Amino acid sequence: MAAVKGHESHPKRGLLSDLILGSQDGLVNVLGILLGVAAASASFKLILVAALAALGAESVSMGAVAYTSTAARRRFYLSEEARERREMQEVPEIERQEIREVLERWGYTGEGLERMLADLCANPKAMLEFMMAFELRLAPVDPHEPLHSGLVVLGATVAGSAVPLIPFLLLPTQIHLAAISSIVLSGAVLFTIGTFEARTTDSNIWRSALQMLVIGLAAGFAGFLIGHFLGAPGAI
Repeated sequence: MAAVKGHESHPKRGLLSDLILGSQDGLVNVLGILLGVAAASASFKLILVAALAALGAESVSMGAVAYTSTAARRRFYLSEEARERREMQEVPEIERQEIREVLERWGYTGEGLERMLADLCANPKAMLEFMMAFELRLAPVDPHEPLHSGLVVLGATVAGSAVPLIPFLLLPTQIHLAAISSIVLSGAVLFTIGTFEARTTDSNIWRSALQMLVIGLAAGFAGFLIGHFLGAPGAI
């Protein structure tokens, strides 16, 4: 039998959610702003300025939020890890009992439970990681993950924000046609993002894709309604 080379390839934790978060948020927000401004004004310059301002602000904001939230997650994990280390030294019997309770929930009993418990408690590193994962249900955060997450979300937000703007750049004198084209293009990209998510997570493709599409177009429609009514003569 031939030896199996290499190892299974799995998506990097957090990468998929960062990509979807950034691209969907950027696309949906800029689409709503574009349709709102286009409904209120036929000025291409005004539409372009509003879209670029939204793109810049949204991208920086989303990237910063991704960085700070991931960094906070890392700090919380490290503080809980330090607390567990102290408890392992100060109250080892309580920690041992907590591990026992987890193993019992998994169905371990009798000699099997005692053997597994003894093996874990004899290895401080294994015991600590077990407590972090299965008692506190926390996952470790790599030191480089906050910056990586921030950059991925920033890039994905820029890319997503650019999608609804493309038709306006190609059709600067035909605002209504550009708006319709922007809706169609944005809908297609949202559907594709939903399909990609479903294939990656092995979930229902149609449900995921349609959910992404409906959320995005609903936000765009809300922006259109606001722009339409506020831009009407005598509205303000």
